[in-house]
Amino acid sequence: MTAGSRIVAMGHYQPSRVVTNDDLARTLDTNDAWIRDRVGIAERRIAGTESVADMATWAAEKALAASGLTAADIDMVVVATCSAVDRCPNVATRVAARLGIAAPAAFDLNTACSGFSYALGTADHAIRAGATRNALVIGAEKLSDVVDWSDRTTAVLFADAAGAAVVSAVPDGEEAAIGPVLWGSAPDKGDALTIAGWQPYIKQEGQTVFRWATTALAPFAIEVCKRAGIEPSELAAFVPHQANTRIIDGIVKRLGLGPDVIVAKDLVESGNTSAASVPLALSKLIERREVPSGAPVLLFGFGGGLTYAGQVVRCP
Repeated sequence: MTAGSRIVAMGHYQPSRVVTNDDLARTLDTNDAWIRDRVGIAERRIAGTESVADMATWAAEKALAASGLTAADIDMVVVATCSAVDRCPNVATRVAARLGIAAPAAFDLNTACSGFSYALGTADHAIRAGATRNALVIGAEKLSDVVDWSDRTTAVLFADAAGAAVVSAVPDGEEAAIGPVLWGSAPDKGDALTIAGWQPYIKQEGQTVFRWATTALAPFAIEVCKRAGIEPSELAAFVPHQANTRIIDGIVKRLGLGPDVIVAKDLVESGNTSAASVPLALSKLIERREVPSGAPVLLFGFGGGLTYAGQVVRCP
């Protein structure tokens, strides 16, 4: 048993191909101003031959290199994704094999856009229980595989990426740096966002998802802070799922966050990358040294399912 866990290091990967709003406007009835006004996205990265496992591996490789640990130290790999093509073997075992991690607990987890926070909570629980010492927690998506590029309601939103964290037990005598997870769902609204069938496309009831996100989620985010023993005003940064700037702004307002709190809006340059969006945005904040080490950061994912999950972490 241990007092808890901490994020030791982060890493991320994005494809090199940039697709702008103007690029989409050449084939869709849309334009740059409409997309920016409705969702806040200016461009997104779209994968070519890269698979979900490829992107997950490269993000994890960077996180592992930054952590000071080696593959031999890792005993759990968990991948949050809703876009893996293969049902078996799972992405996590493929990542472990490519990184040379021997005999880890390895599994995928699918709660779509809240997946990274679910996976982080699961790894934290395993570490607290003494079942794991060092885990790789990854969010990876290739949503371009399931986008109908003739549907402007979804084609303007989604993109590809991966983000990864190395999560380890805190040293003896130190306090946990990952707070209690709050997770849940609204299963009665689960059909509002689907990737269903053998040859699926993402289908979304945009207004249903938007109303749920703007009316139901802020109290959950406040409860996450309460469980961590801090006030929202004490946060150094807020990293929500990167779905829509209007949703993010609404949650920020209801949390009462001041101008000194950094609010991640990576979707402007990256689009909606589902389970990858939170670790991708957090990794970039850390890479740019925008958040001091040890500062409290609220992570909060929400989306398909409809599911949500969040926790307060201390910045590595």
